[in-house]
Formats: sequence, structure tokens, C-alpha cells
Amino acid sequence: MKKPVITVIGSLNMDLVTVTKRVPEQGETVLGEKFHLIPGGKGANQAVAAARLGAEVHMIGAVGSDTFGELLKRQLDNEGIFIDGVKPVTDVETGTAMITVSDGDNRIIVVPGANYALQPEDLEQHEAVIAKSDICLLQLEIPLAVVERAVALAKKHGVFVILNPAPAQPLPPALLEQIDLVTPNEHECGIIFPEQDREKWAAKLVVTEGARGVSIIKNGKHIIVPGFRVPVVDTTGAGDTFNGALAVALSKGMELEEACRFGNAAAALSVTKLGAQGGMPTEKEVIQLLEAAKGEGS
Repeated sequence: MKKPVITVIGSLNMDLVTVTKRVPEQGETVLGEKFHLIPGGKGANQAVAAARLGAEVHMIGAVGSDTFGELLKRQLDNEGIFIDGVKPVTDVETGTAMITVSDGDNRIIVVPGANYALQPEDLEQHEAVIAKSDICLLQLEIPLAVVERAVALAKKHGVFVILNPAPAQPLPPALLEQIDLVTPNEHECGIIFPEQDREKWAAKLVVTEGARGVSIIKNGKHIIVPGFRVPVVDTTGAGDTFNGALAVALSKGMELEEACRFGNAAAALSVTKLGAQGGMPTEKEVIQLLEAAKGEGS
């Protein structure tokens, strides 16, 4: 079977992860337990998730001409991801994310850096890659103008578009009209889609709700595609894993509900290890979890 082809247009960050028993109060200093430098960024994370699940993945983004940028490109290359579309810039540093992990949950501050040096015109030279893709996967850690141009190029060639709208911001209705699926979490959904407008876009929405699962529309009704119970080490990157897995599953012809279940299984496995990319599973591991859950009657 032909590999799914997925183009991810988005951010590349170096994650600076501190593990601590307790998050400090304002003005307080506490001792942390561990510190890690981990490749991340929502775009890169989703690219790695899709690649590990068997897709041919092309990454389009920007990094600084610095050590972090080289490390991030090397990591993607090691995952078999095509990095011709990763633009090096000299006037700003590679994006970073400061992540504090405590009690199995996280708090994150992102400094976009070079991610905001990506420009709409940078996409023109990669139109052929976008055109041959099964799915174009986007997020909002790059300028909105780049997202809008990417969507326009994808739809020009009939390519299915998934937007993971994080971090959340108001989106133009004209943009939403062109996107096939929007995948906010509950918090992001509330910001982007006011209650009075939500029904208009409901058919496009795949709302992630953490361990509870994913909310979608099926046969005109809201349903929950349930999640999986696993021991949680670090939730960083769970949403990115879901999005990468959803793109792969849809590319392989799965219906939306089945694709969401596949995505839930991948996301569940991802939280059992530290780091956004550390626990991202292979297709074999996801299938094993799905088969085990089926055997348990869930």
C-alpha cells in the first residue's frame, strides 16, 4: 500500500523541560528534579507523530542559524522527515518552549523566534509538495498569513486540510470555510467558536477533551469517541500526537470516528513517557493497544 503523504506547515521549537514536584508561587524559588532539552514545536511534533505511524512527511517551517536549529533539523531527518522546506534564518533565534511538568501535567510558555520569520511567499517554492499531499496539517504557532496562504494552496490542488488551532485566536470565517477539519481542545474551542456560532462549524469540529476522548458530529449528533486509560507521565505533545495520527488514519481511508479512535490510542501511548516526542508510538504499538482494548470489550 502506498504511504500516506502528509505536509506539515508549522513550528519547530526546542523544549526546555523542568520536572518538579511543585510549581512555584509568584516570587518563590523551588528545587526542580530534572531538566531536559527536547525537540518540539507543534509542527515538528505532529510531523514526527505522522512519520512514526508510517507516513511520508514533509516539514515546512523556519529555524534560526543556531545550535537549536541544527539539532531540530537533525532530529527530523533522523525520523525520516523531508526537511527541504525548513528555512534557516539569521536574524532571530530558533523558537523555544519553557515547559514545567508537575503532577503529570504541564505549563508552557512559547517564544516563537524564527517561527514568525516564515512568510507566505516562502510557500510558493513548495507548492508541488503541497499539491501531491494527501493531507496538509497546520497549527497557529506561525503567522496567520502563512496559514491562510497554505490553505489556499492546498485547496487549489484539492488537498484535505486539518487545522489544529493552537494557540487559540479568532479565525476569519473565510479561512474556516476552506478548512476540512478543525481540531481544538475544549479551551481553544470556547475561544475560537462562541456558543452562538458553534453549530455553523460543528461538522468541521473534532474537539479533544483529554482523557475523556474526542467530541465529533456523527449522523447529525454529537458523540464522544472515548479515550484510553494509561499511566500518565507527561501530557506534553498528546494533542500533537492525536493530530498527526488523525491525519495518517484519514489518509489511509478511515472514517472519522475510527480515525479519532486511532488518534486517541496514539495520544494515550504518548503520555506514558517524558517529552512531546519521547512517547510518540509506532503504528504497530497503536494497533496493539486498539486490539487489547477490543479484547477487553471497550
